[in-house]
Amino acid sequence: MRILITNDDGINAPGLKVLEGIASEIAGETGEVWTVAPAFEQSGVAHKISYTHPMMIAKMGERRYAAEGSPADCVLAGLYDVMTETRPDLVLSGVNRGNNAAENALYSGTLGGAMEAALQGLPAIALSQYLGPQTFHADDPFEAAAVHGAATVRALLDHGQWDSADYRLFYNVNFPPLPASRVRGLRVGAQGYRRDASFGVEPHTAPSGRRFLWIKGGAQHLPTAPGTDAALNLEGYISVTPMRADLTAHDSLTPLREALE
Repeated sequence: MRILITNDDGINAPGLKVLEGIASEIAGETGEVWTVAPAFEQSGVAHKISYTHPMMIAKMGERRYAAEGSPADCVLAGLYDVMTETRPDLVLSGVNRGNNAAENALYSGTLGGAMEAALQGLPAIALSQYLGPQTFHADDPFEAAAVHGAATVRALLDHGQWDSADYRLFYNVNFPPLPASRVRGLRVGAQGYRRDASFGVEPHTAPSGRRFLWIKGGAQHLPTAPGTDAALNLEGYISVTPMRADLTAHDSLTPLREALE
C-alpha cells in the first residue's frame, strides 16, 4: 500500500512522527509512506488553498517533502508533483496536537487535508489527539494515538464505508485525552457542538503602542450532546465521524422549495 501523509502542525511536529509510525504499520514491509507536510505550522487554516501565490516545495529526505502551504496544498503537491507516477492508495492527515471534534472540525487544517484528498477521489482519514489534564503534560501526550492509531485505521479500511460519490466520505478520528491503557474502545458518533465555547479575540497592546488581537478558543472540556464526538472522547472513547464536503442543509431543501417556489 502507498500512503501519503500530511498534517497542519508542520513537518517537524511530534504528531507527524506518530503518524509516520501508524502509516508504516498499515503500509507493511512492501508498502511506501510518502510525507508532504507544511514547512511551518498551519493550524486553523481549514480547507484553504494557496490560490493567489506560489509555494516552494523542498525535498527533506527519501519520500519526505516540506511545502510552504496549507495541508490541502500539500495533498495537491503530493498528487500532482511528488507522486505523479502512481497515486497513493490512502491519505492520512495528523496526528493533530489537540482535538478536532465538534466545532473545531470546521477550522481544522488537519481535516482540510483529508477533505482535499476525498475531493480528489482518494480514501482519507484525519486523526487528532485530544489533550487534557492526563495528557497535556505527559511524557508522551500522543500515547493513545500511537498505541491505538494503526488498529483504528485498519478497522476503517476493513469495515468502513468507502464510496465513490462526488462528495465522497472521509473520516474524522479523535483519540481521547487519556493514557493508552485507559482508552475504552471505539465509538461512531456525529459531529457535536460545544455551547458557550465559541472562538473570540483577546486584545493586547505592544510596547510600540500598536494594538493587536489574538484569536482565543473556548473551553475544550465541555461535553457535546450524548453520543457525539467530543462527548465520546471525554468518556474515554476513540470517536469516528464520517464526513463529506457537501455543505448543503439537505433537511431544509423541501421546506425551502415549498416556501419559495
